[in-house]
Amino acid sequence: MNGTNIQHPKVVVIGAGSLFFGRQSIWQMVHSPYLNQGTLALVDTDKERLSKMVALAEMVARENNVSLKIEGSVDRRQVLPGADFVVLSFAEQSVKYRGIDCQVSLKYGIRMCSGDTIGPGGIFRAMRELPVIMECARDIEELCPDAWVINYINPSTVHGIALHRYAPKLKSFALCDSHHMPHKKAYYAVRAGIIEKTDEFTREIDRKFDFRIAGVNHFTWLLKAEFEGENVMPLIAEAMRKMAGDENNGGDRGAKAIFNDAITYELYDIFGIIPTCTAHTKEYVRYWQGLGKTTDTIPPLSIWETEDRYQRHDEMWSQVDDFLTGTIPIADYMSTFGPDHATDIIENMVGNLGKKFFINTLNQGAVTNMNADSFLEVLCDVGMDGVKPVHVGEMPRGVRGMQELVLDTHELTVEAVLEQSYEKLRRAMLTDPLVNSISDADKIIHELLELERDMIPDVWYKDRLQ
Repeated sequence: MNGTNIQHPKVVVIGAGSLFFGRQSIWQMVHSPYLNQGTLALVDTDKERLSKMVALAEMVARENNVSLKIEGSVDRRQVLPGADFVVLSFAEQSVKYRGIDCQVSLKYGIRMCSGDTIGPGGIFRAMRELPVIMECARDIEELCPDAWVINYINPSTVHGIALHRYAPKLKSFALCDSHHMPHKKAYYAVRAGIIEKTDEFTREIDRKFDFRIAGVNHFTWLLKAEFEGENVMPLIAEAMRKMAGDENNGGDRGAKAIFNDAITYELYDIFGIIPTCTAHTKEYVRYWQGLGKTTDTIPPLSIWETEDRYQRHDEMWSQVDDFLTGTIPIADYMSTFGPDHATDIIENMVGNLGKKFFINTLNQGAVTNMNADSFLEVLCDVGMDGVKPVHVGEMPRGVRGMQELVLDTHELTVEAVLEQSYEKLRRAMLTDPLVNSISDADKIIHELLELERDMIPDVWYKDRLQ
């Protein structure tokens, strides 16, 4: 089906109260001429938050004189019929439980700065979220089987694999906001000295800049960077090295942000390629776990900050309240926010615009020395007729081996959760690159099952926690 056939697209957002996506989805649905004649259906299990987001969306649409229809429901089944796109963006009590994951892991010597995709945190986030995702998939299969399903919930790879394998009739892919195009390419063009600032990035620069990124989500690497045939990877790396010198002079001091430029250069120095999602990649490798016998120049990872995250959520809702009460003029909404990766892709698909985006999907030969069914984040042509990865080339040795280990961990996690297999849960934990002890792994599993009982299906507790 050609995207131009959809005159009034319906986009359902499950998890409308998400700090990450809800407000941005309103912006794009109002802004885009390809989307603002359609329907935005917001779903959230929290009635109060849902009502705020629905009211906010209605106010923004009215202020901007678009005919976008707004729907809201605490029951996704009420709004799924007729959907063209369903975006999964929920994470119930994620701050609380990620905090538990990180603190229990730290007790056993595992340091996580994010804890939502790798390590015990990634495995147990899937234990909490994936069963609900598959319930959503069943409803979509019944009520809107032709809709595109876009997973925006971490661990993105785990959930993307699960949808492909266990809901194969659905059209689905997974996303991460870290490689939003063309912004990501413009960022590296600045670092390479091709342009001075990102708003100078043009189609001509885009055409001349051969830029290739691939890898498992959050463990992606810049494999090639050539401008007019010249290798500019060393220039980008040198820019990161210089930025590392200023890293402690202000800016974001959160666990995910600290020392990222220095770590980026260190990994380039080892492997000859540049990590493109260092805030997470530093958690995927063992070097900053603090387990060495000698001291490195870069200290061990800081631990994900639960209380600071609660504060960020409170600030988001205060901002929403300010828009609703007029403390912040609703006219300022469109200049406060901007385009989002998922809604940019939806616009591209509906409008048949022919843009390329980074998608988490089956490799299908893009990375030539990894399996066709490896679930990777790669640049793709994206249309209503499907997602088609663009050729990348080979993944270098060393990094490729680590990619395969991460993929095995993710694949085993999918199987453990959906087969409800304690044996595979244990196997996934002991395959994970951050776990160093059989006894520790068993204790982590036991403690997290106990502490997260409210969020994990009851089947896991039959005769297991005696």
